[in-house]
Amino acid sequence: MSADLFFQSLIDGILMGGIYGLVAIGLTLIFGVMKIINFAQGALMMVGMYVTYWCFDLMGLNPYLSLPLSAIALFFIGAGLQRGVLQRMADAPDHNQLLVTLGISLFIENLALVIFKPDFRSVTVDGLPATISLFNLNIHTTKFIAFICTAVLAVGLFFFLKKTFIGRAIRATSINGQGASLVGVNIKRINYIAFGIGAALAGVAGTLITPFFYTSPTVGASFILKAFVVVVLGGLGNFLGALIGGILIGVSEALGGVLLPGSLKDLMTYLIFILILLLKPNGLFGGKVR
Repeated sequence: MSADLFFQSLIDGILMGGIYGLVAIGLTLIFGVMKIINFAQGALMMVGMYVTYWCFDLMGLNPYLSLPLSAIALFFIGAGLQRGVLQRMADAPDHNQLLVTLGISLFIENLALVIFKPDFRSVTVDGLPATISLFNLNIHTTKFIAFICTAVLAVGLFFFLKKTFIGRAIRATSINGQGASLVGVNIKRINYIAFGIGAALAGVAGTLITPFFYTSPTVGASFILKAFVVVVLGGLGNFLGALIGGILIGVSEALGGVLLPGSLKDLMTYLIFILILLLKPNGLFGGKVR
């Protein structure tokens, strides 16, 4: 592998890894507050992609301008799912909750198949160059924008959780729900908000990848698997770990695409996953196993 090819693959992997990290942050937020492993996160991301696509197709709206619409729509969808379905499963065994989120994912995907058909759809962004050249390297413009937006959202979420009353209530609930309830935190409301924020992050991720990735009812499945790898790699409930884990998986995928033939590029990703489970089950940034 030449040096130029290596650095080109490295940059592509870092940019794509930011998207994986954004999906994983939503997952880890939901798990940190409610201890629910949300298999529907990929399907929610797909809904965000369709919001962006139809805004572009019906109104000619620039994909990036539809980002607030996607975030708001997915926030209310996520909060509604938490209030209408998952809240009723609050006292159920963990595996029941997991199966319910898997059922929600299958329902959303199949509903999208019925409504939108299995056709692949795409959008374009006018007025942007396809790539930016820097030191003999080509940086994909829309991927770069997605990475910058991911970084801004991650920083914004960090300060939201640190500085706002709702953010502190979310953190308190994730640490000790009973204690938070005793000091006046409405746990049910915080659960709705946290799940809504997690779903909104999935919707934003869907909007950001729409300019360079196809939209279809089943697109979320491939992203949710990698998001789970990222969450396990970074440590469940760790936001910084989710971002770093996303970048590591993105880089391994990009380098695997160069070093390995065809679909074997994912081999490196899942090899890393297996090694982490064997050597550090709580993730790179998780606590010690007791």
